[in-house]
Amino acid sequence: MNKQKGLKLVTGLSALALFTCTAAQADNWRYAHEEYEGDVQDVYAHKFKEYIEKHSDHTLQIYRFGELGESDDIMEQTQAGILNFVNQSPGFTGALIPEAQIFFIPYLMPTDMSKVVSFFRESKAINEDFPKLYEQKGLELLKMYPEGEMVITLDEKATTPEELNNKKIRVMTNPLLSETYSAFGATPTPLPWGEVYGALQTNMIQGQENPIFWIESGGLYEVSPNLIFTGHGWFTTAMMANQDFYQGLPDEDKALVQKAADHAFEEIIEHIDGLADRSLEKITKNSDKVTVTRLDESQIAAFKARAPQVEDKFIDMTGDSGKALLDQFKQDLKDL
Repeated sequence: MNKQKGLKLVTGLSALALFTCTAAQADNWRYAHEEYEGDVQDVYAHKFKEYIEKHSDHTLQIYRFGELGESDDIMEQTQAGILNFVNQSPGFTGALIPEAQIFFIPYLMPTDMSKVVSFFRESKAINEDFPKLYEQKGLELLKMYPEGEMVITLDEKATTPEELNNKKIRVMTNPLLSETYSAFGATPTPLPWGEVYGALQTNMIQGQENPIFWIESGGLYEVSPNLIFTGHGWFTTAMMANQDFYQGLPDEDKALVQKAADHAFEEIIEHIDGLADRSLEKITKNSDKVTVTRLDESQIAAFKARAPQVEDKFIDMTGDSGKALLDQFKQDLKDL
């Protein structure tokens, strides 16, 4: 652990020092996520909290991005039992659970929202296979849900992979996402979220990808104003619990947690409906420098033609378990 990361973790531990009881005994549960106030994960967390507190005597303390460190810090704290619940995207979980990187195979997932939602509701891979993978890492997977279509922002307009050549594009610390942008022709540059705005502002990097609501919330359009809709995937996240904590709960509390997770899922699906359009409207209203490029089918085909090498890399990284998961993903999508 480097010094900076160690200091962040110590800060997080200090912030939780008042809660000395074990997770299984705690009436005040602790939940951390990766986003800001009002963002999708924050809305999900508060809907979860509302259900828990309405239907029990338990209370829930929510920690937003930066309050306990970055994504890797809150995962470590959850695995250690300091936090009871954590919301973390597969972009970061991929280092812990390589198969979770499947969401970064470009053009695997549909971009139509109704199909995306149906997939998350009905997919065997999502609802049966993934919980077993998380269980192996001491985590109880409670819910996976979509946040929004991924959008690339750049320092200039682009419609072809060739125009991404020599562009340093920030990626999460995720090997498969790096492979995706290498395939697209760019130079993938892993950076923690806290450094992205400044890196764009100083031209250390020339682009990044995120859902449009996060581009608006984080002000990324201010320093990376060219928005490119490539249709290559949706941002997915996962809400989970420390497994020892969860397994130590009485049956009535386990049922409560499951119902709260399901309730928050339904609420978040309603919340993200139209969210991208509302966020884009705010962006274009706030800046006259923003450009919006939506690739047509022929332009998308040039990017899609490079996707198979990412799929091959995923199988190389994950072996038989990854191949089986990918086959199930494709079958689930076909069944839609």
